[in-house]
Amino acid sequence: MIKKVLLGFMMFSVFLLCGCGKKEEQQPDKLAQIKERGHLIVGVKYDTKPFGFVDSDNVLKGYDIDLARAIAGKIFGNEKKVVFKQVYPHNRISKLNSGEVDLLIATMTITPQREEVVRFSKPYYTVGQAIMVPKGSPIETIANLNGKRTIVVLGTTGEKNLRRFAPEARVLGYKTYEQGFQALREKRAMAFTTDDTILSGFAQDYPEFIILPQRYTKEGYAIAMQKGEATDSLALDINHILDDMTRDGTLVALKHKWVPSESDKKILSKRIKRKIK
Repeated sequence: MIKKVLLGFMMFSVFLLCGCGKKEEQQPDKLAQIKERGHLIVGVKYDTKPFGFVDSDNVLKGYDIDLARAIAGKIFGNEKKVVFKQVYPHNRISKLNSGEVDLLIATMTITPQREEVVRFSKPYYTVGQAIMVPKGSPIETIANLNGKRTIVVLGTTGEKNLRRFAPEARVLGYKTYEQGFQALREKRAMAFTTDDTILSGFAQDYPEFIILPQRYTKEGYAIAMQKGEATDSLALDINHILDDMTRDGTLVALKHKWVPSESDKKILSKRIKRKIK
């Protein structure tokens, strides 16, 4: 009996040493897959001016679009090596984790909950939660929204922040920013709350609405990738690229181009006037 047990143990040891046991399947390296394919596939928004939007000539443009092209330029040496796919706040993570897109560059803020399901790059832009109201509105602070109908976009941090700062607000949720802003224009609610940069895009086109001066959060937009070892090299490369863009001024240039400050606007206005003369 003892001999049989010893024999069995020896056979099992040989089985393991020979590598005959079942090995864990390794996921293919995502960066290598992208390079072999020859282009990036990036999930972006089409309704979030000035970060991702379709203009009157039906051309997709914006900060996130330019950033994606710049990243493609760093990886392939050609900024045209990128394919864009439209995503919304409520479906962007599922499109990423299903493999439909390689990256999300879609005004996505870093939160602990999202870090459970996706991998984030370093932040590339800082935003704050703000409130948009019609001119002449009695709403002056977020506390004034208690008991009032307030618009948020589903799948964003807007609802969570609203419930934190105005727990008695009556929340109206929409799937897209355009739907949310349209509801504000139709007076279905007294205010619309989301990132200040997104609201600024609507304010540029509709001067009858204003953004209240106070910001209630400070959050960072980041590029999202799938979690896991397969994206280790991709995440490292993306973070190196963002570091390079910080050092060479690319990110600052994108901000001046798409989200100009008041001083930027004055400088641009002077340049336009000089050209007219």
